[in-house]
Amino acid sequence: MSRREGMDLFGAGGKLTRLNVIPGMHGVVMRRGPSQYGRQLREKQKVKRLYGIMERQFVRYAKKALATRGNTGDVLLSLLERRLDNVVYRLGMASSRPAARQLVGHGHVKVNGQRVTIPSYQILVGDVIQLASKMTEAPSVKVSINNKSYTPPAWLVRDGVSGKVEKLPQMADVIEPISVQDIIEFYSR
Repeated sequence: MSRREGMDLFGAGGKLTRLNVIPGMHGVVMRRGPSQYGRQLREKQKVKRLYGIMERQFVRYAKKALATRGNTGDVLLSLLERRLDNVVYRLGMASSRPAARQLVGHGHVKVNGQRVTIPSYQILVGDVIQLASKMTEAPSVKVSINNKSYTPPAWLVRDGVSGKVEKLPQMADVIEPISVQDIIEFYSR
């Protein structure tokens, strides 16, 4: 999937050596550039795979973003960024989004002191996210937490094994190269 989208989707890092070659038996073949629809579809698929969301749930996020006032792209990215599994990943408590999703699904994450096992749980401003005390001893979590070079985005504040949401995420806070305009145009058809 990472080769199809042309970027590292799952945090594999240096393990992906053939990102510039699309998957398939024939590898690089002379092809025309994608159509407008094809470009929009690829962008939607890339974002879906990046956040680990299935089609039906992504459609719900897009419809909710289209129905709200304000910049639709900002609203869509805010909904995706405020998912609990993504917030755990952005706080640096897990090495990848799938690992963060597993932490949440197995009940190792608390929101405002309550255990939450739903990866799509929407975090609000002022919510405090913390890991269960037994998870701070897990080797993979310990490596992620002790990584001093990692700094969370501006909308999050991390303090050891807990973090807090200071404000809603903006489009500038997203690190990955995402063309939200293409996704909105895809669902506006």
